[in-house]
Amino acid sequence: QVQLVESGGGLVQTGDSLRLSCAATGETSSTSNMAWFRQAPGKNREFVAAISWGGRTTFYADSVKGRFTIARDNAKNTVWLQMNSLKPEDTAVYYCAATHSWGGRSFMPMTTSYNYWGQGTQVTVSS
Repeated sequence: QVQLVESGGGLVQTGDSLRLSCAATGETSSTSNMAWFRQAPGKNREFVAAISWGGRTTFYADSVKGRFTIARDNAKNTVWLQMNSLKPEDTAVYYCAATHSWGGRSFMPMTTSYNYWGQGTQVTVSS
């Protein structure tokens, strides 16, 4: 079992930066592959970024590539999402997710690839 708790959301203006954190607990949390998803009102949950358990491999959605960075520290059982140059369309509830499986670019962005989810943290970007 892996438990995930997100933090760091808030209300910011266009162009601002924000860093989300995901604290993971559980026996296998440090060997889990992790990801961030987001869900805006009335929309499906969408993939944002993923990182392998060792931190060597990352994937990003095209909409955030070059602006967002995913990173992790297994000693602290924490995954971060650094979000720069935020836009109003980034407004959503952001969720941390974990899986013990690993696949390629077609696997990691799928919500069904993940076994564990956090409760989410709200990010609102005003124009």
